[in-house]
Order: sequence, then C-alpha cells, then structure tokens
Amino acid sequence: MDNDTEAAPRLIDHLIELRGRVLRAVTGLLAVLLLLLPFGNKLYAALAAPLLAKLPPGGQLIAVEVASPFFAPLKLAFFAALMISMPWLLYQAWAFVAPGLYQREKRLAVPLLASSVALFYAGCAFAFFLVLPAVFGFLTKIAPEGVAMMTDISAYLDFVLVIFLAFGASFELPVAMVIAALLGWVTPDQLKESRGYAVVGIFVLAAVITPPDVVSQLMLAAPMCALYEVGIIASRWLVRGDRTAAASDAE
Repeated sequence: MDNDTEAAPRLIDHLIELRGRVLRAVTGLLAVLLLLLPFGNKLYAALAAPLLAKLPPGGQLIAVEVASPFFAPLKLAFFAALMISMPWLLYQAWAFVAPGLYQREKRLAVPLLASSVALFYAGCAFAFFLVLPAVFGFLTKIAPEGVAMMTDISAYLDFVLVIFLAFGASFELPVAMVIAALLGWVTPDQLKESRGYAVVGIFVLAAVITPPDVVSQLMLAAPMCALYEVGIIASRWLVRGDRTAAASDAE
C-alpha cells in the first residue's frame, strides 16, 4: 500500500516533466518555423536549383494545383524547421530519460546521439550537393525528343524529401550497427563475416527506397557499403571500450 502511495506522486512528477519537455520541444520547433516562414519561397528556390540547372534555357517548374504555390513552400519551411531544431528536440528527449540511466549508459548515449544527428545531416548534404545534380542530369538527358520536362512544384518537393529521408536514414547505418553490437545482438566478427550478405542487402534496399533510377540507387549503395565498414570498426572499438569501462565499474 505504501509503495503504491509513493509511486503515484513519482508517476505524476514524471508526467509533469514529460509535458514540460514536450512543450519546450514544440515551442522551439514552432519558433524556428515562424522564423523560416517569410523565407519559404527563397528556400524553395534554393531547393529547386539542382533541377533548374539541368533544364534547358527557359525551363521552369509549374504549379498544377491552385494552392501549390502556397503549400509547397510552407511544407518545405516545416521540414527545414524540423531539421534545424532536431538537436533541440533530441536534447529534450535526452533530458527526460537521462536521470534514469546508469553512468555507463550515459557515456554511450551522448556520442551515439551526436553521431546520429551528424550522420543524418551528412546524408542530406550528400543527397543535395552530389546525388540530386547527378540524378537530374541523368533524367533530363534520357527524356524523349520533343518532351519538355516541366515538373509540378509539389511533386518535385515530395521527390526531393524522399531522397533526403532515404539518404539521411541510410547514413545512420554505423550507429545501428554499434547499437546492435553493444546490445549483444551481433558481434563485430559476425558483422565482418556477413559483409557479402550485407552488400547484397544494401543494393536491394537502395533499389527499394530510392526513386526508380539507377543513378540514385548506386549513389546510395556506394556510401552505405563504405559506412558498413565504418560500422564494423566503430562497433569493435566501442564494444572493447564498453567492456573495459564495465570491468572498471565492477571493480
């Protein structure tokens, strides 16, 4: 009975803390969104630059739906605000769960969170600066003669966001491998021995999650294969360090 009486206030305190963290996260996201809304059209112009650079002189995007010129920049501003505020959102999640973690878990969680954010940003940057120009250059060259490539702004935004999410998520591969190794699901040696199967799986995954063109598939599979090797090295190093730290804590 006493345990139930003590547990109720603790649960209420946790719920209040959770509400506060969620409110801070949402407030930060909305603040960034409000700052970006006046620049929605400029953001879209920058996003459309890789395609416009590959179109013939006079080529342009079109708006098929009446409200597209309003909703497409708004959607892009929200996505950009989410990307920019991601460290703040993750910090709020971390601040909520950190008090319940052991010191060993905190030592591992901080670098993993930082690495995951950095890798996601790196994947999006790789997609924007390297993949999109290559993809659009390929697509514009294979267009049948007499066909003018005039893409709808909403369809273009959806296409680019899918590319960003695909590359950003795929660049998280080393973090996923390290977490699996730390949890004991796999060992670094097993990851190394499964390299051949992993390469085949990477190419299949690249074919599934990218748009149906060979260029984007190859440009996703190649860095993922390199990141798989990075994941093997990182998992071996961190697992060894984790075991050493656990032994020191036990002593």
